[in-house]
Amino acid sequence: MTKMADNSASVEIVEGCRLPVLRKNQENEDEWPLAEILSVKEVSARKLYYVHYIDFNKRLDEWVTSDRLDMKKLQFPKKEAKTPTKNGLPGSRPSSPEREVKKSLDLNVQPTATATTTATAPSRGKTLPTPKRKVEPVPLAPQVSPVTPVPSLPSSAEASQAAVYPAARETSTFKSREDHEQLTSLTTQNGTARRLIPSQPGRKRKANCGGTDEMIKVLQYNNPQSASVYLPPPEDSQDSSDGIPSAPRMTGSLVSDRSHDDIVTRMKNIECIELGRHRLKPWYFSPYPQELTALPILYLCEFCLKYLKSLKCLQRHLTKCNLRHPPGNEIYRKGTISFFEIDGRKNKTYSQNLCLIAKCFLDHKTLYYDTDPFLFYVMTEYDPKGFHIVGYFSKEKESTEDYNVACILTLPPYQRRGYGKLLIEFSYELSKVEGKTGTPEKPLSDLGLLSYRSYWSQTILEILMGLKPDNGERPQITINEISEITSVKKEDVISTLQYLNLINYYKGQYILTLSEDIVDGHERAMHKRHLRIDPKCLHFTPKDWSKRGKW
Repeated sequence: MTKMADNSASVEIVEGCRLPVLRKNQENEDEWPLAEILSVKEVSARKLYYVHYIDFNKRLDEWVTSDRLDMKKLQFPKKEAKTPTKNGLPGSRPSSPEREVKKSLDLNVQPTATATTTATAPSRGKTLPTPKRKVEPVPLAPQVSPVTPVPSLPSSAEASQAAVYPAARETSTFKSREDHEQLTSLTTQNGTARRLIPSQPGRKRKANCGGTDEMIKVLQYNNPQSASVYLPPPEDSQDSSDGIPSAPRMTGSLVSDRSHDDIVTRMKNIECIELGRHRLKPWYFSPYPQELTALPILYLCEFCLKYLKSLKCLQRHLTKCNLRHPPGNEIYRKGTISFFEIDGRKNKTYSQNLCLIAKCFLDHKTLYYDTDPFLFYVMTEYDPKGFHIVGYFSKEKESTEDYNVACILTLPPYQRRGYGKLLIEFSYELSKVEGKTGTPEKPLSDLGLLSYRSYWSQTILEILMGLKPDNGERPQITINEISEITSVKKEDVISTLQYLNLINYYKGQYILTLSEDIVDGHERAMHKRHLRIDPKCLHFTPKDWSKRGKW
């Protein structure tokens, strides 16, 4: 360690350097993961380095001293190519791709009116010719032809990890059932590709279990020796396996596109938050006022969420604050658990303060101070001192894509106690009252994805295990029926069945096979799940937000 510290004194470590950094893992053992230096500061004549561990979640980022750095494997940042300046003049602002295209369009305009040009796809380093006359439209996505090659199927391990949110959104769509049949393939039980089944004339195969009522699912409790069929991915995907991002939505979404990340927002700026009887250590950056970020502790009123700089200021504020519960309407109460519905337009200050504290623990969402298009549902726990915030979720007043959750968060002191699943269950109870199916906004955080996977699995298995045989035959149910009962969107039902590896193709029909391990695991999980939403305790009347007067 001493040698490493001496080396760090002789070699100047700058932002962007990468090197192994000592940290403790979950088993409290030493490990040296590769980390990137994001910032350097000097405190009391000692240098501190803010490190981000590569391939680790950002909430593990921290300030470390030089004795935890392995200087022998130091990697300096690569020199970036000089950014070209406008017209070659130093100090000019770099040209954006939009201005470059516009400039190339202007340069290619010819004075002669008789020339006719044809649009071609722009290539790197070439300008885009300007069409002078009518140009045939270029399709954005290639059409699926009968000879389209079948992509290789994932192994069983990969499929089990990625099946709940399969690959990215398809760029091309199937025009008919016959087109889809030509891309249907079977896998053996070890997950390897077996053969391609061509579409045969005169033979009709039911190839898509996501249809309205096309496919009847047969529930079976033994495990037949049949090959699993990989279904087409749902439209809403969690991740993009080919790295192509989907187009951003132009609605009031809280999803961060991560295109404006800079060195400031990549670093935690709040050291500690005191909220009621809890002290919270933030995981991520949150845009609190700059003068508050230097404080050792940021104090929040647990009822109105106002932020204050000192304990004395908080005590003075509590003598004036009349709130003992979140503002808004209490729409659910059972025991000590209550839910309050808060309009982002009517209670703007509270909603903004709620977003500020939520951003400390949500990295994949951006923060909008315009909270008007959102409703916030805050879950609280009651004691004689008042209603204490446990967690919340927000949703758009008008969602064109059936989103019933925009942001969802359980505060760290209440995590791993069943409150996250309770928030999710409550969001679907609201969807049932509204008569809609819903889905959360993607992407979900790592903890959010685990919670939703668990909730979907338990909810669907609860329905399947409750089915009873009809006249001695195996019970039957469709995907749409599961979706209508649970208000879970059809794509999420399919992805969950894939994740649980329940769908099989056997003797000409799709069946759902429940093994003893799945049944036993589900019964154990449900036995631990004590917190449930009681629909009888919900007093909620949905509003038609399409009428602007209700905003």
